[in-house]
Amino acid sequence: MKELLSLLVLVTVFVVGCDGGYSGNEDEMNTSISKFRTFVTVGDSGTILTSSDGTTWTSRTSGTSDNLIGITYGNSTFITVGDSGTILTSSDGTSWTSRTSGTSVSLYGISYGNSTFVTVGDSGTILTSSDGTTWTSRTSGTSNFLLGINYVNSTFMTVGDSGTILTSSDGTTWTSRTSGTNPFYKVTYGNSTFVISGSSGTIVTSSDGTTWTSRTSGTTQPLFEVTYVNGTFVTTGNSGTIVTSSDGTTWTSRTSGTGNKLLGVTYGNGTFVTVGSNGTILTSSDGTTWTSRTSGTSNTLKGVIYSQ
Repeated sequence: MKELLSLLVLVTVFVVGCDGGYSGNEDEMNTSISKFRTFVTVGDSGTILTSSDGTTWTSRTSGTSDNLIGITYGNSTFITVGDSGTILTSSDGTSWTSRTSGTSVSLYGISYGNSTFVTVGDSGTILTSSDGTTWTSRTSGTSNFLLGINYVNSTFMTVGDSGTILTSSDGTTWTSRTSGTNPFYKVTYGNSTFVISGSSGTIVTSSDGTTWTSRTSGTTQPLFEVTYVNGTFVTTGNSGTIVTSSDGTTWTSRTSGTGNKLLGVTYGNGTFVTVGSNGTILTSSDGTTWTSRTSGTSNTLKGVIYSQ
């Protein structure tokens, strides 16, 4: 009988462990899931907030009073960058570690691709890292401020002042592209189209990242952020501006319900999240109808990301 009971226990353990479920306890399972599926937003005075659903937010200790501007997630690591060359890393969005960037200039944007983190900032600054800890300065070929970067269509693309567009396959060697003269803020890719947002309602598109066409956004407000998901481009900007498009060419204004600046936008867990001045956080399931959420801070929130 003792041998039979031992066999039954072994069979039970085998079945529970191999049916695609989790064989640990429930608390461990919830911790594991939430660790890798989290919204993180960053902002002024070292503000960091996290949320599993975009609705309820928790303040985290960043260890810095510098303004945090850009954030990304890659290689199981959150990285945020900001004023005075600030770089912080975290594995879970909760506990953060300061890293040495080797620069004192402001860093505005960061992205991950091709096993490389790339951050950009003042005076054409570009830094790269394979692990988020050790950073190397790269030659951009420009002294213009670089305000946004994304890894799109197997290419790093950074944009900035005076219509600056630079591209790179590896983050090390950069090529200047011809565009326009308006400051560009952010870039995304979807539906076989690159889309850049910028000042005075600027939106330009390209099929190859080389030749660019100006589009009518329907607004003269600065458009600070743009993203693409679920067949929809969403760009956000000054005075609560939100405009959306399915193709990057024709854009439709949406009602945000706020007059605050909207500086960052992301998508995850079936939800768009945009953040901005005065601690503004809005969420939407479709990019069209938006709901205000309580952030618990009045500090300006400048960047937001979701970890898959």
